[in-house]
Amino acid sequence: MRGVFLDLNTVDRGDLDLQPLRQVLPHWDFFQRTAPQEVPDRIRDAEVVVTNKVLLGAEAIAAAPRLKLVCTAATGTNNIDLAATSERGVPVCNARNYATDSVVQHVFALLLTLVTRMDAYRADIRAGRWSAADQFCLLDHPIRTLAGMHLGIVGHGVLGQAAGRMAEAFGMQVTVAGSLRPDASGADDRPALDDLLPALDVLSLHCPLTERTRDLIDARRLAKMPAGSLLINTARGGLVEPRALADALRSGHLGGAGIDVVDPEPPPAGHPLLATDIPNLVLTPHTAWAARSARQNVLEEIRANIEAYMAGAPRNVVAP
Repeated sequence: MRGVFLDLNTVDRGDLDLQPLRQVLPHWDFFQRTAPQEVPDRIRDAEVVVTNKVLLGAEAIAAAPRLKLVCTAATGTNNIDLAATSERGVPVCNARNYATDSVVQHVFALLLTLVTRMDAYRADIRAGRWSAADQFCLLDHPIRTLAGMHLGIVGHGVLGQAAGRMAEAFGMQVTVAGSLRPDASGADDRPALDDLLPALDVLSLHCPLTERTRDLIDARRLAKMPAGSLLINTARGGLVEPRALADALRSGHLGGAGIDVVDPEPPPAGHPLLATDIPNLVLTPHTAWAARSARQNVLEEIRANIEAYMAGAPRNVVAP
């Protein structure tokens, strides 16, 4: 069987061990990047196609007669035409739970940066204010402690649960919002998001991006959050309406935001969250998942998915 990895550069920068993949298939074509027009030719003779963010549309899938399996080097599959793969009987298997430690530590790196006002104090040092101070320390930016804060979590999968456990270790009160899925079965005694928001000090998002959750946090819901509260998003950029967030920070209603994801990515130069006048915004370039150990785990997940398929029991299959 022949495997093709269309965008290895999005996972590996020469620091990963590719042996897990080399051992599971006898032949691989590793492409650092693949432009849209290159996809049909590159996958034409492949049985296994791996993609992180390269689009696999219906035309490309139809032009790959030997295709037997698609693996994503990520959890999301919005870049794959699942209806087309389903029609062909080709399973799509994603990577799951590979970056839990990396993402959770990033959540709290963002949160701690906000509550300790670390960026503001580092800027003061660079500007010479500490050297010019008339006492041993600077106290110009109020510092808060996580202990005693109320954290609301949206999305209680592996990441949401891990973030909750870490929050409790810091002495935070944790409440999980009720399910956002209209087909959620069984009793859910958790509070609805709209009811929970006014009681929170911090809101952290860990849910997938769907048509139902797009712009989940908009101007209306930001207004429901208490003055001075904080927002953390390491999930998907489309969950938060960016102009509403920028306005809430500029007005001072929102005390701060730690954002690792935007929509689209990479953001164009005029993206609302790239403006330089937004206070108390900590913006990182979608790196919450990117610890080396997490990226190596992605390759292990792909290996396991290929092995499972070859054994006749595909795992992590994503339904269309």
